[in-house]
Amino acid sequence: MSQPLAQPLAEPSPASKRRARGVLGLTLAVGVGLPGALFGLIVALSPLRTIVPAGWSDGEVFLLHAVGLVVLAVVLVTFGAVISGMSVWWEMRVSSRMQSRVGYNRVGAGGFLQWIADAVKLLLKEDLVPAEADGVLFRAAPYFVIVGFALTFVVLPFGQSLIAADLDVGLFYVLSVTALVVVGILLAGWSSNSKWSLFGGMRSAAQVISYEIPAGLAAMVPVLMAGSLSMQTIIQRQGAWPWQWNALTNPFALVAFFVFFIAQLAEGNRTPFDLPEAESELVAGYLSEYSSFRFAIYFLVEWGNLWVMSAVAVTLFLGGWQVPGVGLDVYEAARGAAGSIPGLGWWGLQVLSMLVFVAKTLFLVNVIIWIRWTLPRIRVDQMMSLCWKYLVPFAFVCFVGTLFWQLLVTARPWAALATGVALTGAGLVATFFFLRLTLRNVSAVGDRVDLTNW
Repeated sequence: MSQPLAQPLAEPSPASKRRARGVLGLTLAVGVGLPGALFGLIVALSPLRTIVPAGWSDGEVFLLHAVGLVVLAVVLVTFGAVISGMSVWWEMRVSSRMQSRVGYNRVGAGGFLQWIADAVKLLLKEDLVPAEADGVLFRAAPYFVIVGFALTFVVLPFGQSLIAADLDVGLFYVLSVTALVVVGILLAGWSSNSKWSLFGGMRSAAQVISYEIPAGLAAMVPVLMAGSLSMQTIIQRQGAWPWQWNALTNPFALVAFFVFFIAQLAEGNRTPFDLPEAESELVAGYLSEYSSFRFAIYFLVEWGNLWVMSAVAVTLFLGGWQVPGVGLDVYEAARGAAGSIPGLGWWGLQVLSMLVFVAKTLFLVNVIIWIRWTLPRIRVDQMMSLCWKYLVPFAFVCFVGTLFWQLLVTARPWAALATGVALTGAGLVATFFFLRLTLRNVSAVGDRVDLTNW
């Protein structure tokens, strides 16, 4: 007698249902509570820079501000590490969805706790140093990379007043500290005493240094429009509505946004520019000889850079934390007297501005992940040709064109609004056709969202 090909699934027992609910509850607690707690600490600690308690001496006020700044710095670095791990989970889920496979599904609901399990595993693995490597430089190289990554959070604005330090040269500071990443990459490749690591380090350093030029030129376009290098001032000079953003009020800024975004993908070693991990060599490039925690540092920075590059792009081109209908005068009125603890309404506005900024940033993070799992890797000669033959000239044209555009806007202020409305309308039309085509493709293959593995 032939046996049935498949046995029907048994009904889950009450105990297994309770266990599943417990796993889901733990996952939600970590997924929502951890970043929520960090965001709350950022909101609470940021105003300490301006509070002056009555009766305190100058030395006591300075100590209060210094302690608050140190604690805020620790929170921001912790946020960078957490968002890096969560980005790994999100990328694995998105990529598996795009490729019609399961992906993460074991640790936690939907595999959400997998990034925590990976972090623990890498911390407990043996830390190996090659016998012929330069021990001091080999051990120090990853810390140059993570320091360059962590220092960017000093000037990244999370909200209207949610920033560690609003430097007058904030954008110049970001472009400067990220140069430490190049130092760490070169040290890693050279100190490993491996020809494959050395090739990967040289290739990656050349890639980062080359694409910093179009990225820097494109970043100067919002600076020209705002008249300042301060990250907060650049946001404040924009409006909350899309037709008031830098990328849409100036046609040259729109091109500069795409140049900046592409250059950031290359600097962040994202596909299609992940050339340090060359397929012809079957190695991981400059970090081939690393293991354990130092190996994890490089990937923590790579995935953490998803947030950094998206946050900088949102700040420069997409209006930052600006909330529709809420001007700077509203924040000032809700804050109350200078030097005192702000009123409750002010805190609510800060949370609202943070939510706007986070939503825009996460949207770009998702676009970056989408690009990685859509486009193939290009050749190294194509990568360099794209930079020097196309992006650099386009960025320079945008820079010069913005100078003339600012003269036009000064003489005809309506030009910026008209351009913003026209480009916003064109963007909405393009979005409509894109969504319609996507829906048609999904319907054609009978695709559906499968949550059974959650």
